Amino acid sequence: MSPASGEPVPDGASAVALPDLVRAWAAGWVVSRGASEPVEVPWGLTFDVGLEGHPTRHVLPDADETAFRRALGAITGPATQVKLCLEPEAVAPWLAPGWSFGDPGHLMTAALRPAPTPVPAGYRLRVWSRGGITRVMVVAADGAFAARGQIAPVGTGAVVDQVETAQTHRRKGLGGLVMRTLQNAAAAQGATTGLLGATDEGRALYASLGWQVVAPLVTVIKDRPAV
Repeated sequence: MSPASGEPVPDGASAVALPDLVRAWAAGWVVSRGASEPVEVPWGLTFDVGLEGHPTRHVLPDADETAFRRALGAITGPATQVKLCLEPEAVAPWLAPGWSFGDPGHLMTAALRPAPTPVPAGYRLRVWSRGGITRVMVVAADGAFAARGQIAPVGTGAVVDQVETAQTHRRKGLGGLVMRTLQNAAAAQGATTGLLGATDEGRALYASLGWQVVAPLVTVIKDRPAV
């Protein structure tokens, strides 16, 4: 299997079909966010996230028009999200009334290998694990928040999640520090393949660290009723 970029998929994912990568990403995301256990439905997976603006999520590992229309036809809850790996242009004609696109995304993967994690001068790195999830936070010399991220290993895969760098601390290598620290932690737990859902903005950072795009990650959201 080759990613959308046409470049080889990293070691550990090269022999894995896209639907299996999507399932692995969903499984790790559920653990990372403390969502409910995924339930198999005719179009894929569904699980509760438990937020007012994001109560439930459906993931379509084998995405096609039939599965997509079936999912949208069965969903009634406002703000429910559906995620699938197809080009937005292909999905657009299938949208039903009351549904709209969320922010564009990218399913990315990388082989997990040990890497050095030098901390830039003026910053401190904090790492802790609980329930199998490793969290990383970088703070400035005065203790102010600078960057963070977390990773959830599930089997031989590990999902990176909630990576963020404060606006005033960007372009100082902190995103790379967070990512390498998370990757090292997951590799130490036996994970070999990293997965994440990247925004357009985050994609550049991850690509600079060796992550590659496997497929576009489309989000469609059930609109809230008018007030």
